[in-house]
Amino acid sequence: MRVCHNLSASFDDPNLVSCAGLIPVMALAGRAGLHDLAAAHVRVPGAAGANPGVKVAALVAGMVAGADSIDDMDLLRHGGMGRVFTAGRAPSTLGTFLRAFTFGHVRQLDAVAARVLVNLAGQSPLLVGADQVAYLDIDDTIKATYGHKKQGAGYGYSKVKGLNALLAVVSTPVSAPVIAAARLRRGATNSAKGAARLVADALVTAGKAGATGMITVRADSAYYNHDVIAAARTGGARFSVTARMDRAVSRAITQIPEDDWVGITYPHAIYDEDENRWISDAQVAEIGFTAFTSRRRSEHISARLIVRRVKRLGPKSGPTGQGELFSVWRHHAVFTDSAESMLAAEATHRDHAIVEQTFSDLKAGPLAHMPSGSFSANGAWTVLAAIAFNLTRATGTLASKFHAKATTATIRAQLIAVPARIARSARRLRLHLPRRWPWEHPWQAVPRQADGRFWGSGKLGIFGSA
Repeated sequence: MRVCHNLSASFDDPNLVSCAGLIPVMALAGRAGLHDLAAAHVRVPGAAGANPGVKVAALVAGMVAGADSIDDMDLLRHGGMGRVFTAGRAPSTLGTFLRAFTFGHVRQLDAVAARVLVNLAGQSPLLVGADQVAYLDIDDTIKATYGHKKQGAGYGYSKVKGLNALLAVVSTPVSAPVIAAARLRRGATNSAKGAARLVADALVTAGKAGATGMITVRADSAYYNHDVIAAARTGGARFSVTARMDRAVSRAITQIPEDDWVGITYPHAIYDEDENRWISDAQVAEIGFTAFTSRRRSEHISARLIVRRVKRLGPKSGPTGQGELFSVWRHHAVFTDSAESMLAAEATHRDHAIVEQTFSDLKAGPLAHMPSGSFSANGAWTVLAAIAFNLTRATGTLASKFHAKATTATIRAQLIAVPARIARSARRLRLHLPRRWPWEHPWQAVPRQADGRFWGSGKLGIFGSA
């Protein structure tokens, strides 16, 4: 492909938009109540907090379109955007709005995010099969920050200076994850801080969004504590949490009979038809286990300890006093009350890695930066990023089976960042989009699947119908 030599350029067309996919997306947001919920629940004082519905929706729209900083919100104010969207706001106005947030206002925005997710689940097939089986995955990530003026920045477990984002994502075996709850914390915080409250809140939201069947809370060893597991049980969920290799867990592993270990379908495993088993360096066994015995008896939790062991690639010393067992094998223990068979429960727990895809999507989008020096502003930005993520995911489920599980970057590139020219005919606006756009049919399916029609007359913009 070569560039034509007879070419010139000028930024002079008032009827072009670069992200026509925002139109059906924000129409969906309006039907999910984003504008009205923000106006009703977000009460930031002073002039900075005026018209919260407009400003929240504008920030979410910018994030859906690819903005990862406050200045990037200017992409909502180009060409013909003012003809198809109403009530846009300048980046400086939106930045002032975010900096006026306190912790309490961020929690108000949390309430908006939860309600929007519930409404989106009613508008689109976000959680297919959640009335049977669903999973709530808890994990956190460090978002690196730079400079000395970021409130709350510090060195956490990754030894990287930044802020800590804690997420609870909901998924099913056949649907991609959506964010049920999000919290921003100081960089030097303990991973499990506030996790029990997050689990409780996320389980309520997931239930209202359609996860009425068996739901399992999955987490890694950072969340292996009584409060998190108790919150899962109180919320009516099962749990599957990686156990830390403390003395009690190590002692339980040594009590597993050698004959109980079963080979599993691990990378490079070979199936032996004569012996009817997998020959693999990975094996699984289980044993009954009671955790948190240092607490009072009523807080002891008894369940299953499912252990996967993998042969060490090199000679390493194991825990003191455990002999050859820990020198030859690396052990990964899962504490769970799952009703599944041992092998199924172990495989289900490994699927907890799905939460990493959510982190990757967010860091490739709105969370590429923490845009403000204010901690509360960044906390609000994190919650808004979760709303934008869920809205993008809902758009993908309406578009096609492929986009239902595609990354948000793919959805953005194929369905959102679509250029269009605006024309007027018979007092109605008409969008002229690129001819032979490869994803024309999924793009058109979004409004058709949502309510069986196109948008009708008038501006269906950032703040709804004009």
